[in-house]
Amino acid sequence: MTTGRPASALALAAFLASTILLALPQASAQSKARIVRLSDVEGTVQIERSSGEGLEKAFLNMPVVEGSRLKTGEQGRAEIEFEDGSTMRIGGNTELAFTRLALTSDGGKLNGAELRSGMFYANVHEKNGDQLDLSFAGVSLSVPQAAHFRVVMDGSQRATVAVFKGSVTATGPMGKIEVGEKRHASIDLAATGGAKEDPWVVAKNYDQEPLDGWDRQQDNYHEQHAAVGGGSSFSSPYGYGLSDLSYYGNFNQIPGYGYGWQPFFMDAAWNPFLDGAWAFYPGFGYMWVSGYPWGWMPYYYGTWGFAPGYGWYWQPGGWNSLSGIPRVASAPAGLKLPVAPVGGRRTMLVGRGLMSTAAVNTGKLTIQPGSAGFGVPRGSVAHLDHSARTMEHNSRPVTVSTVHPPETRSSGFGGGIPARGEPTSRTAGTVPAHSAGNLSGARSGPHK
Repeated sequence: MTTGRPASALALAAFLASTILLALPQASAQSKARIVRLSDVEGTVQIERSSGEGLEKAFLNMPVVEGSRLKTGEQGRAEIEFEDGSTMRIGGNTELAFTRLALTSDGGKLNGAELRSGMFYANVHEKNGDQLDLSFAGVSLSVPQAAHFRVVMDGSQRATVAVFKGSVTATGPMGKIEVGEKRHASIDLAATGGAKEDPWVVAKNYDQEPLDGWDRQQDNYHEQHAAVGGGSSFSSPYGYGLSDLSYYGNFNQIPGYGYGWQPFFMDAAWNPFLDGAWAFYPGFGYMWVSGYPWGWMPYYYGTWGFAPGYGWYWQPGGWNSLSGIPRVASAPAGLKLPVAPVGGRRTMLVGRGLMSTAAVNTGKLTIQPGSAGFGVPRGSVAHLDHSARTMEHNSRPVTVSTVHPPETRSSGFGGGIPARGEPTSRTAGTVPAHSAGNLSGARSGPHK
C-alpha cells in the first residue's frame, strides 16, 4: 500500500542489527483452551471476561474465552468469530454465556453457549470433528453440520428456532426433534417441564425479524472479502479476521522481505502499537487488544517487521500457538515495543485505546493519514482501496461517502460513529479529549 520513502541510516542500521522477538504468554497446547474473537460491537455491549469477574464495557477485538459472558442493551449488537470463520451474532437485550471453548484430543473444537435471553444468530461452517451446542431454557440445540439459524426467546414463555440453511436438532424434557431448512419451531417453554401436551409446533418457512437484514449484511461482508491478496504466499489454517485483512489492507511485495500485509492509510509515523489496550484474562494473563478494526490475526499470529522505505508490514505464520502479545522481528531504533503490565488486572489503554464499530449514518466520513483504518466501520465505505490510493498520492485527508443507512447508536472509546440525530460528517482517526471516561475501570497508558 505504502510507496517507498527514503530511509535514514539509523533506521537501516537498527533494522539490520535487530532481531527482536517478544516471547509472550500463550494459550498452552496442553490446556486445550481456546480463544475466539469479539469481531463486531455496536451500541451498548458488556462483557464478562471470565466467570466471576463482573461485566464491563466490551470492545472490538476483545478475546472471548470459556466462561466469558456478553450482554447487550436495547440497541446493542455483537458478533463473535470462530477460528474457521463461523460466526455467532446477538441482538439487543440479549445475554449469551460461553460455557465451553475447548479442544478434543484429536484437535476438534468444542463450542458451547447458553442463550439466557434475547436473539441469537449462528452461521456454522462445516468441519469434521467440531461441535456446537446451544442451550436455552432447558432446551439444547446441536448442530451436526453446516447450518445458519436464528433463536429468539420471547421472555420466559416462548422461544422460536428458524433455520435458514442446514438443520439443527433440539433436545429437551419433551424429547428430540429436528428442525430442517426453511422450517421454524415454536416452543412453549412453560410446557417443557413434563406437561403432557406437545410443546413443539413445527411449520414451513419462518417469519422475518427486523435484525435478519443485519445478519445477512454481516454474512455478505465476510463472503465478499473472504479472499485475501498475496497469491500463493499467503496460507492460513484459520478464517477469523481474514475478511478484515482483505477490506482494510493488502499484501505487497517488499523487495528483500517477501510478501507482507499492510493496512491502508498508514504513513511514516504510524506503527502497529499506537492504539489499543492491555486486558487481563484469568488463566492467560495480560493480552494485547488492538484498537484497529482489522486488528486480530496480525496481533496473535505471525510477525511484525519494519522495512526502511516501506514502513511496517505483517507476515503470517506461527500458526501452532496463539500469542497474547505481538511478535516483532524488527523495529526502528528507539521504538518502545509493547510490554505487558506487571501485576494487577485493570484494563490499560494505549493511545486512542479501543473502539466499537457501528454502521454509520448515510453521509460523509473523513479519513486521516496515519489512521490505518481506525474509526472506519467495516463495509461502510465502498472500494476502500480507491480512497487509500487517493490519499497515497496527495498525503491529505480523504472525505468519502458512507454506504449504510442509520442503524444503532455507537459506543466506543475513540473513533466513535454518530448516534441518530448527531451530525453525519465525522472524522476517522481522531478521538475527543473527553473520551477517556467512557471505559469504566480503565486508565490511559503511555502512547508508544
